[in-house]
Amino acid sequence: MENWALCVPGLKIVSPSHPADMVGLLAAAIRDDDPVLVFEHKALFGSKGECPDGEHVVPLGRAAVVREGSDVTLIGLSITVGMCVRAAEELTAQGVSAEVIDLRTLVPLDAAAVLASVRRTGHAVIVEENPGQLGWGAAVASILGEEAFDDLAAPVTRVSGGNIPLPVAAPLEAEVSVSADKVVTTVTKLLDRPDRRAV
Repeated sequence: MENWALCVPGLKIVSPSHPADMVGLLAAAIRDDDPVLVFEHKALFGSKGECPDGEHVVPLGRAAVVREGSDVTLIGLSITVGMCVRAAEELTAQGVSAEVIDLRTLVPLDAAAVLASVRRTGHAVIVEENPGQLGWGAAVASILGEEAFDDLAAPVTRVSGGNIPLPVAAPLEAEVSVSADKVVTTVTKLLDRPDRRAV
Protein backbone atom coordinates (compact mmCIF):
# COMPACT_ATOMS: atom_id res chain seq x y z
CA MET A 1 0.00 0.00 0.00
CA GLU A 2 2.87 2.41 0.64
CA ASN A 3 3.63 2.48 -3.10
CA TRP A 4 0.11 3.77 -3.81
CA ALA A 5 0.50 6.52 -1.22
CA LEU A 6 3.93 7.41 -2.61
CA CYS A 7 2.20 8.76 -5.73
CA VAL A 8 0.32 11.41 -3.71
CA PRO A 9 2.35 14.60 -3.16
CA GLY A 10 2.08 16.05 0.34
CA LEU A 11 1.70 12.76 2.23
CA LYS A 12 4.41 11.61 4.60
CA ILE A 13 4.91 7.84 4.68
CA VAL A 14 6.22 5.78 7.60
CA SER A 15 6.81 2.02 7.82
CA PRO A 16 8.61 0.75 10.96
CA SER A 17 10.54 -2.50 11.22
CA HIS A 18 10.49 -3.15 14.98
CA PRO A 19 8.49 -2.21 18.12
CA ALA A 20 10.66 0.69 19.34
CA ASP A 21 10.43 2.40 15.96
CA MET A 22 6.69 1.72 15.82
CA VAL A 23 6.25 3.68 19.04
CA GLY A 24 8.75 6.41 18.15
CA LEU A 25 7.62 6.96 14.56
CA LEU A 26 3.94 6.89 15.50
CA ALA A 27 4.63 9.52 18.16
CA ALA A 28 6.40 11.68 15.57
CA ALA A 29 3.55 11.16 13.09
CA ILE A 30 0.94 12.30 15.61
CA ARG A 31 2.94 15.44 16.39
CA ASP A 32 3.54 16.31 12.72
CA ASP A 33 1.56 19.15 11.15
CA ASP A 34 1.31 17.32 7.81
CA PRO A 35 -0.76 14.20 7.02
CA VAL A 36 1.29 11.10 7.84
CA LEU A 37 0.42 7.54 6.86
CA VAL A 38 1.88 4.82 9.10
CA PHE A 39 2.01 1.36 7.51
CA GLU A 40 2.40 -1.68 9.75
CA HIS A 41 3.26 -5.03 8.22
CA LYS A 42 0.92 -7.72 9.52
CA ALA A 43 3.76 -10.24 9.78
CA LEU A 44 5.42 -7.93 12.34
CA PHE A 45 2.39 -7.75 14.67
CA GLY A 46 3.76 -10.54 16.86
CA SER A 47 7.33 -9.26 16.98
CA LYS A 48 8.77 -8.33 20.35
CA GLY A 49 11.52 -5.94 21.29
CA GLU A 50 12.64 -3.45 23.88
CA CYS A 51 11.16 0.02 23.83
CA PRO A 52 12.55 2.98 25.81
CA ASP A 53 10.62 4.10 28.88
CA GLY A 54 8.92 7.47 28.87
CA GLU A 55 8.49 9.67 25.82
CA HIS A 56 10.10 8.13 22.74
CA VAL A 57 9.99 10.03 19.46
CA VAL A 58 11.90 9.01 16.32
CA PRO A 59 12.24 11.95 13.90
CA LEU A 60 10.63 11.43 10.51
CA GLY A 61 13.04 11.32 7.58
CA ARG A 62 15.99 9.81 9.42
CA ALA A 63 17.15 6.38 8.27
CA ALA A 64 18.97 4.03 10.66
CA VAL A 65 22.17 2.11 10.07
CA VAL A 66 21.12 -1.21 11.59
CA ARG A 67 24.40 -2.94 10.85
CA GLU A 68 27.68 -1.48 9.63
CA GLY A 69 29.58 -2.98 6.71
CA SER A 70 32.08 -2.15 3.99
CA ASP A 71 31.37 -4.33 0.93
CA VAL A 72 27.70 -3.82 0.07
CA THR A 73 24.75 -1.74 1.26
CA LEU A 74 21.44 -3.55 1.81
CA ILE A 75 18.51 -1.11 1.84
CA GLY A 76 15.25 -2.26 3.42
CA LEU A 77 11.97 -1.03 4.82
CA SER A 78 9.59 -2.62 7.32
CA ILE A 79 9.73 -6.44 7.10
CA THR A 80 12.60 -6.50 4.61
CA VAL A 81 14.95 -4.96 7.18
CA GLY A 82 14.94 -8.25 9.10
CA MET A 83 15.60 -10.12 5.86
CA CYS A 84 18.55 -7.82 5.19
CA VAL A 85 19.98 -8.45 8.66
CA ARG A 86 19.65 -12.24 8.25
CA ALA A 87 21.27 -12.02 4.82
CA ALA A 88 24.10 -9.90 6.24
CA GLU A 89 24.74 -12.53 8.91
CA GLU A 90 24.93 -15.27 6.26
CA LEU A 91 27.20 -13.15 4.10
CA THR A 92 29.59 -12.64 7.02
CA ALA A 93 30.29 -16.36 6.94
CA GLN A 94 31.33 -15.92 3.29
CA GLY A 95 33.68 -13.08 4.17
CA VAL A 96 31.34 -10.34 2.92
CA SER A 97 30.72 -7.28 5.10
CA ALA A 98 27.18 -5.97 4.48
CA GLU A 99 25.81 -2.70 5.79
CA VAL A 100 22.05 -2.63 6.47
CA ILE A 101 20.04 0.57 6.16
CA ASP A 102 16.48 0.81 7.54
CA LEU A 103 14.79 3.64 5.62
CA ARG A 104 12.01 3.97 8.26
CA THR A 105 10.25 6.65 6.23
CA LEU A 106 9.75 6.94 2.49
CA VAL A 107 8.60 10.55 2.68
CA PRO A 108 10.68 12.34 3.75
CA LEU A 109 13.39 10.01 2.43
CA ASP A 110 16.82 10.13 4.04
CA ALA A 111 18.65 10.00 0.72
CA ALA A 112 21.78 11.42 2.34
CA ALA A 113 22.20 8.36 4.59
CA VAL A 114 21.70 5.97 1.69
CA LEU A 115 24.11 7.86 -0.56
CA ALA A 116 26.77 8.05 2.17
CA SER A 117 26.60 4.30 2.71
CA VAL A 118 26.70 3.41 -0.99
CA ARG A 119 29.64 5.75 -1.56
CA ARG A 120 31.53 3.79 1.13
CA THR A 121 30.63 0.29 -0.09
CA GLY A 122 30.32 0.84 -3.86
CA HIS A 123 27.44 -1.66 -4.08
CA ALA A 124 23.71 -1.25 -3.43
CA VAL A 125 20.99 -3.89 -3.13
CA ILE A 126 17.46 -2.63 -2.52
CA VAL A 127 15.16 -5.18 -0.88
CA GLU A 128 11.44 -4.53 -1.39
CA GLU A 129 8.60 -6.95 -0.74
CA ASN A 130 6.30 -5.26 -3.26
CA PRO A 131 6.33 -6.21 -6.95
CA GLY A 132 9.38 -4.83 -8.73
CA GLN A 133 7.24 -2.86 -11.17
CA LEU A 134 7.94 0.75 -10.15
CA GLY A 135 7.55 1.23 -6.37
CA TRP A 136 9.74 2.81 -3.72
CA GLY A 137 12.70 0.60 -4.62
CA ALA A 138 12.72 2.03 -8.12
CA ALA A 139 12.64 5.55 -6.69
CA VAL A 140 15.66 4.85 -4.46
CA ALA A 141 17.50 3.18 -7.36
CA SER A 142 16.87 6.26 -9.48
CA ILE A 143 18.38 8.54 -6.84
CA LEU A 144 21.45 6.32 -6.57
CA GLY A 145 21.83 6.20 -10.34
CA GLU A 146 21.68 9.98 -10.59
CA GLU A 147 23.70 10.99 -7.54
CA ALA A 148 26.12 8.12 -6.86
CA PHE A 149 26.83 6.75 -10.35
CA ASP A 150 30.59 7.35 -10.21
CA ASP A 151 30.80 5.71 -6.78
CA LEU A 152 29.10 2.48 -7.87
CA ALA A 153 31.34 -0.51 -8.59
CA ALA A 154 28.36 -2.32 -10.15
CA PRO A 155 24.77 -1.46 -11.12
CA VAL A 156 22.19 -0.87 -8.39
CA THR A 157 20.36 -4.16 -7.91
CA ARG A 158 16.85 -4.80 -6.61
CA VAL A 159 15.39 -7.84 -4.89
CA SER A 160 11.60 -7.58 -5.05
CA GLY A 161 8.39 -9.55 -5.29
CA GLY A 162 7.24 -10.91 -8.63
CA ASN A 163 5.23 -8.77 -11.02
CA ILE A 164 2.21 -11.04 -10.69
CA PRO A 165 -0.74 -11.37 -8.31
CA LEU A 166 0.41 -13.24 -5.19
CA PRO A 167 -0.23 -16.98 -5.73
CA VAL A 168 -2.34 -18.95 -3.24
CA ALA A 169 -0.24 -22.13 -3.29
CA ALA A 170 2.63 -21.92 -0.76
CA PRO A 171 5.36 -23.24 -3.12
CA LEU A 172 4.38 -20.71 -5.78
CA GLU A 173 4.22 -17.91 -3.21
CA ALA A 174 7.76 -18.78 -2.09
CA GLU A 175 8.91 -18.51 -5.71
CA VAL A 176 7.83 -14.88 -6.02
CA SER A 177 8.40 -13.74 -2.42
CA VAL A 178 11.48 -11.97 -1.11
CA SER A 179 13.72 -13.86 1.33
CA ALA A 180 17.12 -13.59 2.99
CA ASP A 181 18.36 -16.43 0.76
CA LYS A 182 17.44 -14.48 -2.37
CA VAL A 183 19.26 -11.45 -1.00
CA VAL A 184 22.39 -13.54 -0.34
CA THR A 185 22.30 -14.98 -3.87
CA THR A 186 21.86 -11.52 -5.37
CA VAL A 187 24.74 -10.04 -3.38
CA THR A 188 27.04 -12.94 -4.29
CA LYS A 189 26.36 -12.44 -8.02
CA LEU A 190 26.74 -8.67 -7.69
CA LEU A 191 30.13 -8.89 -6.00
CA ASP A 192 31.36 -11.35 -8.64
CA ARG A 193 31.00 -8.68 -11.34
CA PRO A 194 34.10 -6.73 -12.41
CA ASP A 195 34.46 -3.35 -10.71
CA ARG A 196 33.20 -0.85 -13.32
CA ARG A 197 35.19 1.95 -11.63
CA ALA A 198 38.43 0.25 -12.70
CA VAL A 199 37.52 0.45 -16.39
